[in-house]
Formats: sequence, structure tokens, C-alpha cells
Amino acid sequence: MSDERILIVEDEQAIGDLIVYHLNREGYHQTLHVLTGEEALREVNSFHPNLILLDLMLPGMSGMDVCRRLKSDPSAASIPIIFLTAKSEESDIVVGLEMGADDYITKPFSNRLLIARMRSLLRRAAQTSPDESESFVKAGPIQMNLLSRQVRIDGNPVEFTVSEFNLLHLLVSNKDRVFTRNQLVMELRGDDYPVTERAMDVLVLGVRRKLKDHSVMIETIRGVGYRFTEK
Repeated sequence: MSDERILIVEDEQAIGDLIVYHLNREGYHQTLHVLTGEEALREVNSFHPNLILLDLMLPGMSGMDVCRRLKSDPSAASIPIIFLTAKSEESDIVVGLEMGADDYITKPFSNRLLIARMRSLLRRAAQTSPDESESFVKAGPIQMNLLSRQVRIDGNPVEFTVSEFNLLHLLVSNKDRVFTRNQLVMELRGDDYPVTERAMDVLVLGVRRKLKDHSVMIETIRGVGYRFTEK
């Protein structure tokens, strides 16, 4: 049985009940299903979820608005979010990732796919126990604490989403190595992950924005991909 707490935000009761049923079958017994974005924001502070399944199209406050609110809250920003959406257009996926979502699944989806994506994100979020001697990664003005998953730039704390943190760690740990977009997808998400090159560009853009004056440390290799350099 898993100890992870899963918050499901889905306005259709039947779909929410079905998700809860399948999660319980897979050992996820600490689940909570709410119908609105407003309920989700309230429950995050009391339920303390390890992962959120968030429907994009909600009555009242949209999934985008919920995601934006959570990612701007330091106490909730690191919670992985998977968007559940009937929209499959790339523009909607890109906007979702830009808001800070860590993954997306388009409806209708298989329960096997949902569980696989959940496990992948939970596993990556839980990989926070390196040896004390290896708990810090430093590159120029950037310092990453792998135990607390905190980032400081020029000594100032900056909030990163799970995906942004993992991308920055990958690049910083492989200075001067050029990664193609496909390689980044493989390293961060795993094989056969349906993320477009445009979506990966958006993730890189999000990291660059948070690096601010140091964004040039992530170089674009035209026609190939990206690399991190201190030069």
C-alpha cells in the first residue's frame, strides 16, 4: 500500500469516482476527490497531497487558475500536478506546462497510462535523499540543495517546479554537454513520452526566466538543443 496522498480535482462525479477506484486498486488508498478549484485550494492546506490530478475545465475557477495559484504559493509550489484535459491541441498543453504543471494526460486516457505517469512523477519527487556530501550542486551564482530541492540564485531563494528543478539539475550536472530536445524528454520523462519539442522549449524558457540575468548560462544550440555553460 502506498503512503502517497493523491488529490483528484474533477467536476464530473462519475469520472472522479472511477479514478479513485482504480487508484485504490493500485494501492493508493489515501485519495481525496473534490469537484471545484475552490475546494482544491482549501484541501491542499489540510490534506497535504503528494500529487494533484487536476481537470483543466472546471466550473468557476479553472484548472489553469488553480495551477497558477498553487505554483505561486511557496508551500505548495513543489507539489507535482498532472493536468487531465479533453483538449489535445499543442497550444493548450504548452500553456499548461508554462503555468507550472508537471505533466498532462488527454481524455479519454487509460488507467494504466495514468498510473504510470503518476508513479514516474512521485518517484522523481521522492528522489531527494542523496548523501550529505552530494546534497549541493553549485554552478556560478546557482546553488541547488538536492535534499530540500531548493534553489538559490545570487544567494536569493527562487521557487522552481518539480520539472524545472529536474531540468536545471540535469543541465548543471552535465556542464557543456549538448542535449537534444528528445534527449531532454528521455532524461526527464522517460521513453515514449508524448511531449512536443515546443513543450520542452517552454520548460527551458521557464527555467531561463527564473535565472533572470543568468539565463544566458543555458545556451541554445541552433538546430540541435541546449547546453549549460559557465563561460
